[in-house]
Amino acid sequence: NSCDWSRERFTMDEGCNEAVKEFFVNLYNKGLIYKGNRIINWCPDCHTTLSDAEVEHEDVPGNYYYVKYPYVDNPDEFFVVATTRPETMFGDVAIAAHPEDERYKHLIGRKVIVPLIGREIPIIADEYPDMSKGTGALKITPCHDPNDFEIGLRHDLEQINCMNEDGTMNEEAGKYNGMDRYECRKLFVKALEDNGFMLKIEKTDHNVGTCYRCHNIVEPRVSDQWFVSMKSLAEPALKAGAEKEVEFVPERFTKIYTHWLENIRDWCISRQLWWGHRIPAYYCQECGEIMVSKEAPERCTKCGSIDIKQDEDVLDTWFSSGLWPFSTLGWPNETEELKYFYPTDVLVTGYDIIFFWVVRMVFSALEATGEVPFKHVFIHGLVRDAEGRKMSKSLGNGVDPLEVIDQYGADALRFMLMTGISPGNDTRFNIDRLESSRNFANKLWNASRFVLMNIEGTLIDKKTAKKNYKTEDKWIISRANKAAKDVKENLDKFELGLAAQRVYDFIWNEYCDWYIEIVKPRLYGEEGTDKDTARFVLIKVLKNMLKLLHPFMPFITEEIWQALPHQGETVMLAHWPAADDQLLDPLAEKEMGLIMNITRAIRNIRADAGVDPGRKVEAIFLAEEDKQKILTENRLYLETLVGLNKIEIQSDKAVKPGKAMTAVVEGVEIYLPLAGMVDLELEAKRLQKELSTLEGERKRLAAKLANEQFVTKAPPIVVEKERQKLADIEIDYEKVKSRLVELS
Repeated sequence: NSCDWSRERFTMDEGCNEAVKEFFVNLYNKGLIYKGNRIINWCPDCHTTLSDAEVEHEDVPGNYYYVKYPYVDNPDEFFVVATTRPETMFGDVAIAAHPEDERYKHLIGRKVIVPLIGREIPIIADEYPDMSKGTGALKITPCHDPNDFEIGLRHDLEQINCMNEDGTMNEEAGKYNGMDRYECRKLFVKALEDNGFMLKIEKTDHNVGTCYRCHNIVEPRVSDQWFVSMKSLAEPALKAGAEKEVEFVPERFTKIYTHWLENIRDWCISRQLWWGHRIPAYYCQECGEIMVSKEAPERCTKCGSIDIKQDEDVLDTWFSSGLWPFSTLGWPNETEELKYFYPTDVLVTGYDIIFFWVVRMVFSALEATGEVPFKHVFIHGLVRDAEGRKMSKSLGNGVDPLEVIDQYGADALRFMLMTGISPGNDTRFNIDRLESSRNFANKLWNASRFVLMNIEGTLIDKKTAKKNYKTEDKWIISRANKAAKDVKENLDKFELGLAAQRVYDFIWNEYCDWYIEIVKPRLYGEEGTDKDTARFVLIKVLKNMLKLLHPFMPFITEEIWQALPHQGETVMLAHWPAADDQLLDPLAEKEMGLIMNITRAIRNIRADAGVDPGRKVEAIFLAEEDKQKILTENRLYLETLVGLNKIEIQSDKAVKPGKAMTAVVEGVEIYLPLAGMVDLELEAKRLQKELSTLEGERKRLAAKLANEQFVTKAPPIVVEKERQKLADIEIDYEKVKSRLVELS
């Protein structure tokens, strides 16, 4: 069914806020939420913390600065360390080298002096430094690098913060106090050079983190923040992915999910923003006691003071979004909606927020409810511009959907976005495809108007209609049944693009271009069962196609549905067309296939000969007895579809007419005596071209069947099918060759 808008939710709704507080308090009481002084990602421009998932990484040009640190016991000798951020040297507390690095083993324990700053710091051994990178040693600045922070904890090193929250240097930077971090870098590097402490500077590309909001460079810093301890929460989520409790479509995105959980760090959830769910933590202003509860305490639980203040920070938006699958259904209360709808079936989302949202929904749901929040995660791509570029303000290549809808319609836009796509891959916004989608909507509208104009009066009942089905009726019902089956199979596999294209092909090519044209003589004929049956089938098939198309083009399908005879309030509540093998009719499909192929062949002959479309011509068919019967039963349609004023149907043994344009379709020889209207030389060239095509296909199939590997390894039914193809082509080849001889 379509969306039930009475269930619309906003992340700040009271019910969602209740769930957020419940979840926070539960995690806190289990020891899974804590407040700590740890390294976090800080945006100096937005003045807030960022989770690891909110930091976008990119390679930017920069420099390796090789700085000389004098030894305390011998200032004339130096330990050289390469850094990309010399402005953080004001927070240096150690130099680390790998314990297996032969260059530095003997230096562990000695002390050096931070140049121009004068602080004595030790050389320590730690396994983190990469011996192949830079000089193989690192300067350790715990307050300004997450890896340095962890090294600092392992070695109980001092933490010195040398920057303010706005990205300027603080008093630890001495004369550079108050200066922007990058201006400080420039001047401090010059001072190091002037004083002989810079060995060299090498250009390099290095990876930096930027804020996903403002895209400025993030500054790691140590700060008092709230964190979620992730290890015990990540393990069940990893297991759910590994055991296919949660399946990604396409499956390759499972790797992103798994990689993120395997490498997850504790999640910083506090934000210094004005908008969001406020952290349910309260501080006693008298004794400093921290109280975490859903409701604001009236008194301090430790000293009894009433001077209590709530934490001013808000929660990371993904903390509340992670609860979405069950908070919107009433959790933590045991509501009827929660019992009925949870866990859900499918989450549809983009690949760019798998770690932002999907991961957090899974581990939050497992912790809160004991169940995964959904069985499948269907990943779609991004919509890019016609050149494949990501849409952005800076490029000016964005598209306003409201403007597109005004010009082309919402259905055309939806259909364009859902066709020509595959799961997980990006799609391009294409005006030509948009116009094609609008043309399809117009085609459907005009076809439906034609049907509505021809269904006046009482409609025949199903039982009577079924008794009077003609070949074309059985054919279109069989084809509609196959379309319904294909669409369901594609939707079950989340192949939305293939499903939409299948409906498009059926409606445009089979229903509109063939069936409607074929039954026009019946609709324009005398009143009676034959006419009523055609009406019945037109409506039956159209209604089923509207149901299949509705998820892709909801507005036009609903409008047409309301104009057709129907039951129920809306097409949204109509039963989905179920595939029924009893409705398949291979014989009708084979017979109609012959008529359609003959129609195409005659149209091609007329076009090649340049015959005026309005001019009626004669046709002679030479065919075997079974095909003579099919041609006889459908001669009216051939006259109508290809403009014939006379049809002769003869045995394949009959004398072949001369001076005629010809074609061979499934063993049926077609002759159009077009004396005075055809260039015989042109006809000879056309036949020669057809002969060359048949010759090429004959050689290809013969070579394939001569391949022992194909014959022995391919399924017998496939081999037999190829042999039959070759036999049919041999017949057509000989007939065309014979016609060339006759024409000459």
